[in-house]
Amino acid sequence: MASTTPFLTAVASRHSRYDLLKASPVPNSRVVEIVNHALADGPSPFNVRSARCIVLFGEHHTDIWQHAYDVTERDTPGALPILGPKIKGYKAAYGTVLFFDDSTASSTLSPRFQALYKQFPEWEEHSAGMHQYIVWTALTDEGLGCNLQHYQASIQPYMGEKYSIPKSWRCKAQLVFGSLGDGPYEKKEKPGLEGAMRVYE
Repeated sequence: MASTTPFLTAVASRHSRYDLLKASPVPNSRVVEIVNHALADGPSPFNVRSARCIVLFGEHHTDIWQHAYDVTERDTPGALPILGPKIKGYKAAYGTVLFFDDSTASSTLSPRFQALYKQFPEWEEHSAGMHQYIVWTALTDEGLGCNLQHYQASIQPYMGEKYSIPKSWRCKAQLVFGSLGDGPYEKKEKPGLEGAMRVYE
């Protein structure tokens, strides 16, 4: 049986990194290729393939985070001292992968399975999380730093208008990525693992 060490090593190497630069060790085409792999091969309930992605580079990446900053400044100015520097850090990175779920995808199912699918909305969330995790882990393995954000409430109207996004696409998360800067990274302890697993043989 083939060793799983390379995969598990990649899993262990995935961390949130915020010291990101507007540079990339791999070409844009490689990032796009990885996102395509996730869309094609990520787990999807009943194989409905409801995950959708938009990859932003250059001014598209910069503009969306400037918009997030402007909305925060306008709507929640009291949060700006905390969120403002964070958003500027995302803007200073190289790119962003926007993750969506298309609520109309289940319409391809037979009526019987469509009804079952709609009874369990958490399946959609499971699939969305796994797609995000695949891309995050794969980009980390390519030498990029990443962090996952959830500013969809602030930027959904902007995205919908600028990129003609169908109303059935619900934004789930934003994965910010870029080359790693010189900022120190302190590996955090992982409490709660004792007693987290039980084995019965």
